[in-house]
Amino acid sequence: MTLDRRLHAFRADLADEALRGQVEAARFVTGVPAQVGVPVVPLRPRPDADCGIDTELLLGEAVRVFERADGWAWVQSCEDGYVGYLPTDVLKEPEEATHIIGVQRTFLYPGPELRHPPVFSLSMGSRVRIVGATETRGTAYLILPDGTALIRSHCRPLAEAPPEDYVDVAARFLETPYLWGGRSGFGIDCSALVQLSLMMVGQSAPRDSDMQAAIGTEITREELRRGDLVFWKGHVGLMEDAETLLHANGHTMTVARENLDAAIERIGWLYSRPTGFRRLAPFTRS
Repeated sequence: MTLDRRLHAFRADLADEALRGQVEAARFVTGVPAQVGVPVVPLRPRPDADCGIDTELLLGEAVRVFERADGWAWVQSCEDGYVGYLPTDVLKEPEEATHIIGVQRTFLYPGPELRHPPVFSLSMGSRVRIVGATETRGTAYLILPDGTALIRSHCRPLAEAPPEDYVDVAARFLETPYLWGGRSGFGIDCSALVQLSLMMVGQSAPRDSDMQAAIGTEITREELRRGDLVFWKGHVGLMEDAETLLHANGHTMTVARENLDAAIERIGWLYSRPTGFRRLAPFTRS
């Protein structure tokens, strides 16, 4: 069996202990838990700031660290299993998150005062630990351990049931800039739009479109309805209704709404016809 290097941490000199007996390596280690401590960080296939990014990790997402060397950490995301390199200084010790950002993006303030310049911005899907709450002139805030503050209505307690319609979540990203490898409210690609939207309703999905092409069940184009996925070679979109596609794409360089027939005709010259249509299994809550 050939292991996918995107999802399995192995090199000739070092590999994940979980892969012992499946791959050859000079040394095997168990990944050390850590957490992303910055709003968004690129995950790269090599420890090189000039190489392209494979994906991005968000504030509060957990990783396993296999190696720290020369300012880079070789890690595996605990969210989707993606393996890659990121700067060591973006990592922090794990802490239990209590809330998740539920809007496309929001601001983190130095305190509970919206008139103050923000410390930085956070994307939907970022996880934070909240230790208090307060109100200033009628605006409700949540307080983080360091005293910074978020707008309360922009956050959802992780203990609270998530929204049910991932298509509605995806639509909140309309007009978000397209970014190859992007996975946030600041820039996103086609498969990340699917993955992040599903994550926000409590469903897990692989990161890349070729991986996503195996989830759910195969259907025909005539059966398409809201929530179904449409795949091309190297591209994926989701149906808002039987005729309308939502997708992050390099044509508009945004997340856009497009008639499916028009999209198929436009995309055809570069990626040929769609390679498949998939329907996700019904999601039941415990």
